[in-house]
Amino acid sequence: YSKETCFLSIFHYKVESRITSRFCHTTVKSSVVNSGPNAQSIGFNVQIPKRAFITNFTMNVNGIMFVGSVKEKTVARNLYAQARARGKAAGLVRYRTTHNDMETFKTEVHVPPGSKIEFELHYQEMMQRKLGFYEHSLYLQPGRLVPQFQVDVYIYEPSGIASVETPNTLGEHFSGMAKLTSSKDKAHVVFKPSLQQQRKCENCTTSAIDGIFTVKYDVLRDSNAGELHYWSLLFHFKMKQTVEAMQTILDDLTMDDYFSIVDFNHNVRCWSEELVPGSTIQVAEAKKYIQNIKPNGGTNINEALMRAVQMLVKASNQGMIDPRSVSMIMLVSDGDPTVGEIKLSAIQKNLKKVMREEFSLFSLGIGFDVDYDFLERIAMENRGAAQRIYTSHDASDQIRRFYSQVSSPLLRKITVQFPEDSVSDVTQNHFDKYFSGSELVVAGKVLPSESTTLNSFTTAFADRLDLSLQTEADYLELDAALAQQQHAFTGFARQMWAYITVNQLLAERSLAPTAGKKRKITQRILTLAVEHQFVTPLTALLVESEEAKERLLADSPKDPKQGSGMAALGGRTPVQMVHITVVCLCVFCGTVENDPHFIVHLPKNNMDVCFNIDSEPGHILNLVSDPGAGVVVNGQLVGSKRVEEKEKVNTYFGIISVFYQPDGIRVSVSTDRIDLTDGRNNHSFTWGATADITQDRVKVSIVKDSKVMVTVDDKITVMVLLHRVWKKHPTHVDYLGLYIPSNNQYSSQAHGLIGQFGQEPEVRVFNLHQGADPLKKEATMEVKGNKLVVTRGWQKDYRRDNKRGSDVFCWFIHNSGKGFIDGHYTNYLVPRLDSFLPLPL
Repeated sequence: YSKETCFLSIFHYKVESRITSRFCHTTVKSSVVNSGPNAQSIGFNVQIPKRAFITNFTMNVNGIMFVGSVKEKTVARNLYAQARARGKAAGLVRYRTTHNDMETFKTEVHVPPGSKIEFELHYQEMMQRKLGFYEHSLYLQPGRLVPQFQVDVYIYEPSGIASVETPNTLGEHFSGMAKLTSSKDKAHVVFKPSLQQQRKCENCTTSAIDGIFTVKYDVLRDSNAGELHYWSLLFHFKMKQTVEAMQTILDDLTMDDYFSIVDFNHNVRCWSEELVPGSTIQVAEAKKYIQNIKPNGGTNINEALMRAVQMLVKASNQGMIDPRSVSMIMLVSDGDPTVGEIKLSAIQKNLKKVMREEFSLFSLGIGFDVDYDFLERIAMENRGAAQRIYTSHDASDQIRRFYSQVSSPLLRKITVQFPEDSVSDVTQNHFDKYFSGSELVVAGKVLPSESTTLNSFTTAFADRLDLSLQTEADYLELDAALAQQQHAFTGFARQMWAYITVNQLLAERSLAPTAGKKRKITQRILTLAVEHQFVTPLTALLVESEEAKERLLADSPKDPKQGSGMAALGGRTPVQMVHITVVCLCVFCGTVENDPHFIVHLPKNNMDVCFNIDSEPGHILNLVSDPGAGVVVNGQLVGSKRVEEKEKVNTYFGIISVFYQPDGIRVSVSTDRIDLTDGRNNHSFTWGATADITQDRVKVSIVKDSKVMVTVDDKITVMVLLHRVWKKHPTHVDYLGLYIPSNNQYSSQAHGLIGQFGQEPEVRVFNLHQGADPLKKEATMEVKGNKLVVTRGWQKDYRRDNKRGSDVFCWFIHNSGKGFIDGHYTNYLVPRLDSFLPLPL
């Protein structure tokens, strides 16, 4: 610091972020005093994320308030020019792009000695989920020691918080100083180093706080659908880090991937003229090729893109690429086109002509010699995304992170719809892809209605998967919950909708085909930005003193030119998912009081037979084992919470599993969630939504908080019912009921506790007489060569009434079904949920 600036004292520096349902409002406050003998400039310098919109800025200079308001850029500039002409312009707020996905907001005010200035900046942003987390970053740079320094991050997520962490991104000096408290749906992070803790060393007068403070979190959610991808590589580069990054990307390839490499400078060369599988040998050869590429001047982007598309088209025509998969071109470039077609609009037009609907382009612009806006336009227009890569020491890590985000597309053609006349002004609700670890957000305005419930309907597709999802939410209940939360900020939903809408309109504007269309979109952006006070590329923040005696202007930045090139082509085999529907042999298991009950309906004999299985928690019982059809149904037992000493532990079905061996698909239903596994991917759904999922010959239908139907090959059906109990009950636990219809089409090899009755045995009941219980008759049953003493009783069937059930009268078999089932019940214990029953018993 100069001698003069040493007399500046920062009394407090406080940052507060309130995140509500992924939308964040951040306030930065600083109080500075000129304690020197001379007038001097006092600055306020804050870096904010590029995706954020500034919403307000105020200053209090010796009691004179300067208040900001967002206006159309031309209006704000004219007002500022008028003030400057009168000598009443206090200064210019600089708002410019930096090189690390941040933008700098900076202002300076020249003040006399003894002056006190308070700065306050507000900005808003939507949290973006990447690689399974939301990451909130605050750039802290107070510039000197601060007596009162504090950062607060409040998070409120109505759906529940799955995890929160504060990685030590400020360095070891501040290790462990961030304090975290959290509950089911709220979290609070505090970073409040003392004056001594801020010092770089024990006797230092400089601050060690200079860097990014990070909070990472995720919310509780359903995960949907399976992974699918085909991709390709295409590139041109000068940087060593790019070579390292591309080699790392190649390491991620598997035999299911098909890829090639196109290198372009003044010439265009293909490592392979056709897509090849990502085998160890092919990857090693590709790495050698990349290592030997030498920078040779020139950038022929147009020809490189044409060659990449031709390669994908050829592979598609030859049947190498599944039409339901995702085929990607990854363009990596560090310069503008200088060879061949160099007109950017012509390249954009040429690419649009040849790109098929199932192909996507992802662009990486390296350095500052590339037109990043152009790379972003062609990516957005062709169902992809773009990323700016800064030429720093971690450029290869930046490329790797971007690749990780886009290398696992799970779903395609996602559509989110709402009932007619229930919502208006809906943001984008059709999406080409959904990537693993990301999130799609749709917002809109709820229209007045007698109902307080809002329904949504989502459809999507994957490799061999069709998905349909129905959700409902009570928005008045949500509003009431939000109103009670101190962590939430008022009006977040309205601001979130405007934020998403303005960003989507800015993207549409960059792709507008005509000047007239562009003007209409521009006007919509201006209207929304001014109404919601967002500083955008089309608006500016005019900061005025009382009675507009002095004015400052905050202008949004214009992105500097950034980016010659590398690209990649390839294809990965799409991922599968299961669709299962359920059929019933009328097996019902589980009442709240007893061990699993089975009701077997015997249609030929026109009777129902019941028996219990007296087993232990953790045991897995085989219910249906049909190696001929390739289907196995197993159930795992759970025990009651606690019992008195020596008292018998009640058991219930806690997990029901349906495994279809030909497709390697397993559906596992528990009281918490429904999991679908296809050997490579696991897809989880909660009981909180209605959904239909179909994969190959398996169909799964989920009815919210009620039941799951699994149907295999349109021949075998299983229905699983969910039974909830009072959470604070001292002994009872949630459990599952199972129903399997008697008309399932098993093979002749079917067996299991239930499957064996696919071939109905001959049953004769006689010698009806009074039993030990005067209310229950007894009789003799002749079945499978055995004579059994049976009791006339009843069990509950909950298929039609999930709470009270209906009575089913049946003949009860004692001793865990001994004599009615083949062998002993212990013969039906299996080691895993996908285990078939060893035959013969």
